[in-house]
Amino acid sequence: MSVTPAQLALYAGALFVLFLTPGPVWLALTARTLAHGFAAAFPLMLGVAIGDTAWSVLALLGLAWIVEQAGWITDALKWLAVAVFALMGWMLIRHADAPIGADSRLNRRGAWAGFVAGLAAILANPKAILFYMGMLPGFFDLTAITWPDVVAIAAISMAVPLIGNTGFAAFVDRARRLISSPGALTRTNRIAGGLLIAVAGVIALS
Repeated sequence: MSVTPAQLALYAGALFVLFLTPGPVWLALTARTLAHGFAAAFPLMLGVAIGDTAWSVLALLGLAWIVEQAGWITDALKWLAVAVFALMGWMLIRHADAPIGADSRLNRRGAWAGFVAGLAAILANPKAILFYMGMLPGFFDLTAITWPDVVAIAAISMAVPLIGNTGFAAFVDRARRLISSPGALTRTNRIAGGLLIAVAGVIALS
């Protein structure tokens, strides 16, 4: 493997910060858990996690091919990652009090419906692969990526949202109070935004 434990840890930390940003999936998990129990929420979590994994692998393979064509692209992609995190952090802080929009398709009844809805929410969103393409070059040397590296990165891309969403569903009552309180939502978004800007700084200085 060419990637180091420190690189994987920083990547996992960045994904976890993004998980902490309240969004439609949080609302869907809350609704499914309250209405049908934890078991009904798990297929949705699994669909979201598999979708994230698929996009991360596609982004890695595409970027690895791109950087082979010209060496300078590596540095350009690194600074793109810095810009992506800094912009995301700034937007979160700027719109910290914005309400969360729910997508009713994420709350369909049934295990299969929940899984497909979670998977579709990620795979049907072209911004997802653009996000991974903008993020991954900041953490890994794509000129040296090997298949074991791809497997490790894909595993983290799946594990972080899955573990995070599982914990969220397990404590859904407390989480529901968090996302329904404008003050708590504002503080959470500002903290997450600041952490994303910090990640951009770490990438820039590394």
